[in-house]
Amino acid sequence: MSRRLAQLAKIPVTELKGVAGKKADALAILEPPIETVLDLLTHYPRRYIDRTEQKTIRDLKVGDEAMVLATVKRVQSRRTRNRRSLVEIDVFDGTSYLKCTFFNQPWRAKQLAVGREAIFFGKVDNYKGRRQMTSPVVDLVGNKTGKIIPVYPQSEKAGLTSWDFEPLMTEALTRAGEFADPLPEEWRDRLDVVDRTWAFRHIHEPESMAAAQAARKRLVVDELVRLQVPLVMRKRAVERESKGIQHTVDGELVHRFHAALPFPLTGAQQRAITEIGSDLAGPHPMHRLLQGDVGSGKTVVAVTTLLMAVQGGYQGALMAPTEVLAEQHELGVRDLLRDLQVPDTDPGTMFGERPLTVALLTNRTTAKEREKLLAGLADGSVDILIGTHALIEEAVAFKSLGAIVIDEQHRFGVEQRAALRGKGQDPDVLVMTATPIPRTAAMTVYGDLDVTVLDELPPGRTPVETKWVRGDLEQSEAYRRVEEEVAAGRQAYVVCPLVEGSERVQAKSATEEYERLGTEVWPDLRLGLLHGQMPSKEKEKVMSSFRSGELDVLVATTVIEVGVDVPNATVMLIEDAVRFGIAQLHQLRGRVGRGAAKSWCYLLGEATTPDAEERLQAMERTTDGFELAEVDLDIRGEGTVLGTRQKGRSDLRLASLRRDREWVSKAREVAFDIVDQDPTLRSHDALAEEVKLLIDEDEAEFLFKS
Repeated sequence: MSRRLAQLAKIPVTELKGVAGKKADALAILEPPIETVLDLLTHYPRRYIDRTEQKTIRDLKVGDEAMVLATVKRVQSRRTRNRRSLVEIDVFDGTSYLKCTFFNQPWRAKQLAVGREAIFFGKVDNYKGRRQMTSPVVDLVGNKTGKIIPVYPQSEKAGLTSWDFEPLMTEALTRAGEFADPLPEEWRDRLDVVDRTWAFRHIHEPESMAAAQAARKRLVVDELVRLQVPLVMRKRAVERESKGIQHTVDGELVHRFHAALPFPLTGAQQRAITEIGSDLAGPHPMHRLLQGDVGSGKTVVAVTTLLMAVQGGYQGALMAPTEVLAEQHELGVRDLLRDLQVPDTDPGTMFGERPLTVALLTNRTTAKEREKLLAGLADGSVDILIGTHALIEEAVAFKSLGAIVIDEQHRFGVEQRAALRGKGQDPDVLVMTATPIPRTAAMTVYGDLDVTVLDELPPGRTPVETKWVRGDLEQSEAYRRVEEEVAAGRQAYVVCPLVEGSERVQAKSATEEYERLGTEVWPDLRLGLLHGQMPSKEKEKVMSSFRSGELDVLVATTVIEVGVDVPNATVMLIEDAVRFGIAQLHQLRGRVGRGAAKSWCYLLGEATTPDAEERLQAMERTTDGFELAEVDLDIRGEGTVLGTRQKGRSDLRLASLRRDREWVSKAREVAFDIVDQDPTLRSHDALAEEVKLLIDEDEAEFLFKS
């Protein structure tokens, strides 16, 4: 009988020989913990040592990054002059000696006692004429001459070695026997993958490196299919369960809006509007993600979406994560829709049209304004409501909500989005982000949404010239650029760094920098200060002064990261830029270059790590947000991307959104093929059980009800 993974998830690892007491405790503190036989079998090797073609110490050259298997011959432990512990060992592999040094790791003396055989992985350098490795990675695996040795992720505090796993894996594989295969044979052939039983054996006990790679490919496909199937099931279930509003998308209101725009739509905007229009006219509610780089014209697409609903007698809502962004949207949308008229549905009026009404709701809205606004929502005279999470308060009731736009949607929880949807009868939903996401990650994080990408900038937008400024001389050049631009009638931003600790600490650092710049650097310029700790009224006053040109330089924290639109601002200085991630630096840079004038962004500060250097070099090299998103994924890994959606069992033990890009889209094809033929996986019970391991009970109940 074939074993299912769900069955192995119920067998405690303590049922295996030798797993009790200290060893069981050690397995439990690994990350992720190993508590069941399935946990053990999905604790995959992080790499392999090919002992069939082994490199010797004698052949190592200075500068090589290499791995050697050697025996410890001498151990010396002492304190350096500045009281740091230093462990020095000499190792020998039968061809030559190598010195290994470890700082602040006194326990290495005990771990690497004389006679102990281990693998040492690191960069070879030269110290006093001898080859050495400083703080190499150490794996204790024993002597496996002529074999492919799997090296497992270990935890030093757990005290486990790779050779501890070998007998456990052998027994677990024996206990598992044949594995049930959830992937239909037709797809195994199309993807050219091995069967699952073979894959599990050869990932842990490969007979060659090629076998290990074939095993990995199959198990990666399994993980990605498991990840995509519930997303596709959710998408199809929502389509089945919800009866959408079939909007009239080709109406007069949208034509008038587009005709009044002072610029033509880009090809990408036209494509996006066509895709959204097709969704809005269709029988199912839209659930679409609109991805667009900074300045790609998402607002016009969002407003078009809302107008498609309004022209049919429905209302629209736009929810933004911060007051600054909500207010910015309200100003922008009101300006775009200034002269638009809508059909008047009040039977008591003689005229057929009235001005389109846009309203703003945030925590700053006064009680009197709120009362009037709520009445307008209830009787339908407010056409478009823009606001923060205040939109989802219980008192907010629409007459007929037809379309919702959620901006910077990664800042809202699932519950907040659902609460806004609940304000209408299955309204259409467009979620937007100006933070470009790699395609593979978008399929994984937003896999239950259709994705539209705005991939061209409107004419007249000039790319921002970016410079990474490392020293005082270059910094004075950046300061001089600000002075020159202000003299030419332009404006500038200075962004203060993220500070460890509270927002209050950040506000203090911004205040201190504002005072320093105002007294020491630009005493003759008009400076303003903006940070998250200021009262809302004060924040709006400062932003209004900057928008109207009463201020030359705005010194701010990251509250200006999203949505602030002042086309006259042409220079940005980001202090201590190394503290920011790529996505945030790109968002901040997007605050300049919004007009036709040439713009600059200066990244100030030294890089403290290789990753930081790579980030800042990438920012200098390109203004393409999608290219930067791929760089970010390569530097930081997918954990940060998947962090927005992970729950239940850890999703990816082996697959990587970076290394396995091509398999993400193939797994999505498999998922659509299976779910469209078998919506609740009745005929795919092994796959259904595996999916249920990954999701919580509420989601399982929703997805698997017939």
